[in-house]
Amino acid sequence: MRPVPTWRNWTVVCRPRLQIRSFASAPAEPLIKVQFQPAPHSGNIRILLLNRSEARNALSRGLITELKRHVDEIQAEGPRGSTRALIVASNTDKAFCAGADLRERKGMNHEETRAFMTNVRNTFADLSNLPIPTITAISSVALGGGLELGLCTTLRVFGSSAIVGQPETKLAIIPGAGGTYRLPALIGVNRARDLILTGRRVSGAEAYFLGLCNRLVEITPEDEEEEGKARQKVLDASIQLAHDISEGGPIAVTQAMRAINGWQRGEAAENEAYEVILNTHDRVEALRAFAEKRMPVFKGE
Repeated sequence: MRPVPTWRNWTVVCRPRLQIRSFASAPAEPLIKVQFQPAPHSGNIRILLLNRSEARNALSRGLITELKRHVDEIQAEGPRGSTRALIVASNTDKAFCAGADLRERKGMNHEETRAFMTNVRNTFADLSNLPIPTITAISSVALGGGLELGLCTTLRVFGSSAIVGQPETKLAIIPGAGGTYRLPALIGVNRARDLILTGRRVSGAEAYFLGLCNRLVEITPEDEEEEGKARQKVLDASIQLAHDISEGGPIAVTQAMRAINGWQRGEAAENEAYEVILNTHDRVEALRAFAEKRMPVFKGE
């Protein structure tokens, strides 16, 4: 007969209870980081920092969607909104923008590719048509769609370390987001033909010689060795440029851009723009400030 077990001859094994912990997932990094700098007189300078470091800021669906959102916000403000100037720059030393996201593009069928390119073109067109000065700050690589993004802005600031180009023909395609017409309009048909047909890359110095950029910032070897130094120098120069422009009367700057964009109409475009500023308070304030030997205070009115 087997003995009845008692608590004395039992071996108690204590197993730890499973604990289920819920970890809050870290918020995803924004595809575009935003900064603001106060502008002279009033309003601000908005800075968009492309923030896909792991993909060298390649143009994905998500990045284009975010860019369009910011462009739409500024467009909704109108020419007398709080945003006086816009700067598009990079938040990584790796690249300003390496062009299309080829990994994402590889998974698209023909219709999806067509729809994506339509979205890119519309976003770039809206950026180029903003009624405020826009500036691209490029200190590293801007290829394909990355350069085409730069071509959409009013002005461009390059570092001497910049490398830009339209290499699409090497991928059996052509520039499809404005490169074939914005580049010739900027640097001339002959020079644009050379860059697009060969797909070659040019340095910041040659880009300045060709007329691709308006300002060239010297980047020393020591600058390139220090993380973020070259990028910050080009961004600082871009902010200074935006600041210099914003010292002018807001309406005058807008109308000057309008007249220049209509340069092919000549005197008619200039006269139309001048009519707008004739009855502004800012014009009267400028005359009064000159007479009183002080700096004017423009209100965009």
